[in-house]
Amino acid sequence: MKFDVLTLFPAMFEAVLGDSIIARAEKAGIIEMNFINIRDFSTNKHHKTDDYPYSGGGGMLMTPQPIYDAYKSIENKADKKPHTIYMSPQGKTFTQQKARELAGYEHIVILCGHYEGVDQRVLDMIVDEEISIGDFVLTGGEIPAMAVIDSVSRMLPGVLSGEENFTNESHFSGLLEHPQYTRPEEFMGVKIPDVLLSGHHKRIEEWKRQKSLEITYKKRPELLDSAELSKKDKEYIELIKKGEVL
Repeated sequence: MKFDVLTLFPAMFEAVLGDSIIARAEKAGIIEMNFINIRDFSTNKHHKTDDYPYSGGGGMLMTPQPIYDAYKSIENKADKKPHTIYMSPQGKTFTQQKARELAGYEHIVILCGHYEGVDQRVLDMIVDEEISIGDFVLTGGEIPAMAVIDSVSRMLPGVLSGEENFTNESHFSGLLEHPQYTRPEEFMGVKIPDVLLSGHHKRIEEWKRQKSLEITYKKRPELLDSAELSKKDKEYIELIKKGEVL
């Protein structure tokens, strides 16, 4: 899978994504990441990429020409138009389901805005969808873009050590993840649940499912409305609501 990122700050990506799991995935050839400096495509003698908005108000707006030319330098080499995302607080909120959807693309271009945003004309010309990582505003799209690349990449076969490393995580099935424990068996007088030491795989899986339901109900109850729940799950949730679960 190929990621091309249009940004004014390519060094930010190299510092964060050039390490750990994502870096190993790139070294293994599972993903390819290119960070294109929009400023390199400016025809302005000072390599400016911003100007005052016609609508007035404070701040500067990214001009369309450098972005468009940077994008065309990618598209002209591609077999087909890459799926192009603009990281924007006006976009739809990024979710685990969206990460799974994006993992189905072979080539994604991410545009990172800055200043007060981007000239609407170039957005209309190149962008397929706008994505937000939450209802708040950052100084640029770089941090959100890193989050998307990281989240999508780990959905790809071979990036993690096994499929179970992400299929059991929070949000994958619509529920939050169950509690996790490691050695020692007892810490500061607190022991891990006996069921995890039982070796009884069916009981352990049942415990994990029940704990996921409990935690989701306690921390993010709205997720239960869209989660895939069995009849047994629904019965257990009713017990939770009645306070009949220890």
